[in-house]
Amino acid sequence: MTLPPKPASRPDKVSLWRYLKLFRADILSAQPARLYKAWMAEFRTPFFCSYLVNDPALIRQVLDERPDNFPKSERIGAGLRPLLGNSVFLTNSAIWKRQRRIIDPAFEGGRMRDTFPAMWAAGEAAAARLDRLADGTPVEIEAETSHAAADVIFRTLFSIPIENETAGRVFSEFKAHQRSQPILNLAAFVPGPRWMPRFFRSETRKTAKTIRTLIGGLTADRLSAIAAGRAPDDLATKIMTTVDPVTGEKFALDEMVDQVAIFFLAGHETSASALAWALYLLALFPAWQDKVAAEAQGIVPEFGTLSKLKVTRDVFRETLRLYPPVPMMVRETTLPETFRERAVRVGSQIVLSPWHLHRHERLWAEPDAFDPARWGTEAGRVSARKAYLPFSSGPRVCTGAGFAMAEGVLLIALLLRRFRFDVVAEHEPVPVGHLTVRSRDGIWLRIVRRDGLSLT
Repeated sequence: MTLPPKPASRPDKVSLWRYLKLFRADILSAQPARLYKAWMAEFRTPFFCSYLVNDPALIRQVLDERPDNFPKSERIGAGLRPLLGNSVFLTNSAIWKRQRRIIDPAFEGGRMRDTFPAMWAAGEAAAARLDRLADGTPVEIEAETSHAAADVIFRTLFSIPIENETAGRVFSEFKAHQRSQPILNLAAFVPGPRWMPRFFRSETRKTAKTIRTLIGGLTADRLSAIAAGRAPDDLATKIMTTVDPVTGEKFALDEMVDQVAIFFLAGHETSASALAWALYLLALFPAWQDKVAAEAQGIVPEFGTLSKLKVTRDVFRETLRLYPPVPMMVRETTLPETFRERAVRVGSQIVLSPWHLHRHERLWAEPDAFDPARWGTEAGRVSARKAYLPFSSGPRVCTGAGFAMAEGVLLIALLLRRFRFDVVAEHEPVPVGHLTVRSRDGIWLRIVRRDGLSLT
């Protein structure tokens, strides 16, 4: 049986410094193989205690039943603050609840229909760019899916394509920021007061400042357009005009910059990762590619077409299972806890790992296999209810989960109806976990037009 690529696990026991070195290079291969069948694992260091939890009952407790007792870890979030500021991705308690009350209405069901035309336009633009590369020469597809995902964000958020000068600069600076930003810094491991210095590379601070300045310009222009009554009815306008029903306040300019930064990071980086892995899996399993391509031939630029893409949706679900864009989530205990008869101290890190949960040997049949058909079986649905967290769960579930599912399914269909994707044997991707799950050396595919004709 052909299995999709999976990183090798480290030896079961290594020194702390060896572990930190491995972790910095890749958080997936830095973990031992036993985590794919353990219900819980404890990691003790001189600085903190950490518990990786795979037990579905404990995960429900942390994410669904008692989320206020398990806030996001401040130490992990510290590494993202130069770019994300006080965004909804990093905040906790009352601040986070206020932010969600303002943001969530923009992503409710009825709004998805409104964003569909912009998604379709971004997908058509992506197809046109790939058409120029569809000559069978190996193409690094992550760069292309990153471009497409950024285009979706700018079209749905600010009603501008990626070709817009400011949008293009944000995209370019974000790529530079990713290269400069280490996955870990001292603040992630050493507990300390908020005034403790956080050390970042000069390039990290520079690119973060540039991105925030560009986003600030877009946001200020939109505020002016709203005041003048000429703002388009897109996600940015919806969020910036929504009043918190509890406080009666809207987002201030700086707050909105924080939120736009996380929309771009979460909506662009995670979607780019998922789409690239989906195209690779379809190239690796051509029978499934043929099914998706056949289904995609009948799509039309209407919102209702999404409900007809059942095979494509199952392929995308399976992609998110095997390669969850966010491989690990970290929470922190605020009360003494007992997990599986083990005392857990206040301030301990609770690691929830979709990567390990989605491949857990006790929770999934053939966990490392690519099998979109599992989503149509009762066994697959039972496993999913227990152990499927591509967008987290509970009150902190990703507010854009429905958006991301629609985007991924639609873009796959728009590309597969025009192109065939083939693997490049000498470039098998090696998954690595940083901010998202990417390939160590990129994902290389050959692209060929299905009808032999150019789109131009």
